[in-house]
Amino acid sequence: MNFAMSDLATLVPRLFDLGLNLLTAMLILVLGWWGSALLGKWVRRIAGRSTRVDPTVIPIFHSTVVWSIRIFTLVAVLARFGVQTASIIAVLGAAGLAVGLALQGTLQNIAAGIMLLLLRPVRAGEFVTLSSGSSGTVEEVGMFLTRLVQPDGVHVSLPNSTVWNATITNFSRNPTRRFDMPVGIRYGDDLDQAIALLTRLVNEHPLALKEPAPEVRVFEYLDNVITVNVRSWVASPRYWEYRWDLLRQARLLLDENGYQPPVPVRVVSEARHEGARHQEAGQQEAQQQKAQHQETRP
Repeated sequence: MNFAMSDLATLVPRLFDLGLNLLTAMLILVLGWWGSALLGKWVRRIAGRSTRVDPTVIPIFHSTVVWSIRIFTLVAVLARFGVQTASIIAVLGAAGLAVGLALQGTLQNIAAGIMLLLLRPVRAGEFVTLSSGSSGTVEEVGMFLTRLVQPDGVHVSLPNSTVWNATITNFSRNPTRRFDMPVGIRYGDDLDQAIALLTRLVNEHPLALKEPAPEVRVFEYLDNVITVNVRSWVASPRYWEYRWDLLRQARLLLDENGYQPPVPVRVVSEARHEGARHQEAGQQEAQQQKAQHQETRP
């Protein structure tokens, strides 16, 4: 009886210490998880308001802050139960080596994501086209994936390594873009008047930039049309609006001044009559020769 009481007396403090450590570990875990989420939101909000921070790096910066705090939280929880930190680091190092060998492609995406964030060939909000065939507005460059939104509203998620290894055409990086509009003028129409009309149209358009100055020049001569090129510059965000409006106004202006759209025409009627005439002449000559041959026969 006395032996049981002594065992119970030694067991109670141990259970109390275990419960206290468990309660403390749970408190650290909850506070660490809640604090990481709160700090992540705060970092995202502050970075989003700053004009010096590129919006492209905000998602990956948010993830780095959140998971760094959570990893330290887990280490602190394990330390409450007597787990040595040095052993944890050794285990994590060995596990990281094994996972790194198994996930080489994933590590390539992480490295490519870091390079994309450092060199910034793409940024959030820019419209890009990749040599792999994808195109759209950059929504996010994350730790593993780059997300694009196509013009039709479809979201495309690409591995960072695919984006990094592709040839990137960025349509939004420069503040201005050039628009070349070919206009066909038929042979026989007044070419100088057409050039004057198109020059006035592009110079008076509110979206066309004055510098560099617009140019309207004869570009080439084709079989049935003279191509006049209208070259002008416009702010990149207004490019498509300007393109659609100028194409519509140019056709309406030319129609109002009597310029008909050039239609490919091939005149073949004369060639057919000439061929039929030669065929008839050949038949008549053959008949005459046949008749003469019959007359000379005894």
